[in-house]
Amino acid sequence: MKLKDKVAIVTGGSRGIGKAIVYALAAEGAKVVFTYQSSEESSKKIEEELSSKGLTALSIKADASLMSEAEKTINFVLEKFGTLDILVNNAGITKDNLLIRMTEEDFDKVISANLKSVFNYTKAALKPMISKKYGKIINISSVVALNGNAGQSNYVAAKSGVIGFSKSIAKEVASRNISVNVIAPGFIATDMTDKLNEKQKEAIVNLIPMKKIAEPEVIATTVTFLSSSDSDYITGQVIAVDGGMTM
Repeated sequence: MKLKDKVAIVTGGSRGIGKAIVYALAAEGAKVVFTYQSSEESSKKIEEELSSKGLTALSIKADASLMSEAEKTINFVLEKFGTLDILVNNAGITKDNLLIRMTEEDFDKVISANLKSVFNYTKAALKPMISKKYGKIINISSVVALNGNAGQSNYVAAKSGVIGFSKSIAKEVASRNISVNVIAPGFIATDMTDKLNEKQKEAIVNLIPMKKIAEPEVIATTVTFLSSSDSDYITGQVIAVDGGMTM
């Protein structure tokens, strides 16, 4: 187990990519605390399933866009396990629309959920990591942050901000043995893609050189790599897990 006795936080861990990350980190021996905002029932099922396998995962309800909630999560982890090694900022939402039709409220909500959340949890996590002189921070951005996407100016602005923020913080904390890296997923099979019809899915696949939509586990395995000692000399990087879309 590459992450035996490590302690990890995953924001937005109750479904989709976040859920896959929780399972992957726990399977490698990490003690995982994951946040959710509304999916309490599914979060408890994740806890129970992993516990039945002898693995550790605990859920906590928290709004990642609020600093007070981020601090609550960090304090919960420190009280429970006494340390923090890994932070995965995955929480996020979409409110897509063409800019001419986008409301100020929808712009602000997406920026808060996808970008300010990363600021909140990173800032709150840095104190124990700096004290320990060790930490792995992995921020989930998106392939659209590299290419842009019509109808997602709010989401792209947030996810692009995650990249710039991560590179800046990576430079601030590298001397403290803390790495900060970014994963930019391409099209991944999630609740969003499940809602697409076959014609829409075919159009997406045609944009991908590998000609397939990936499962969330491909992101989770990359997170596991960046969380482990295998990545100790990697920081400030953006890894596109996208089937070749950004080549």
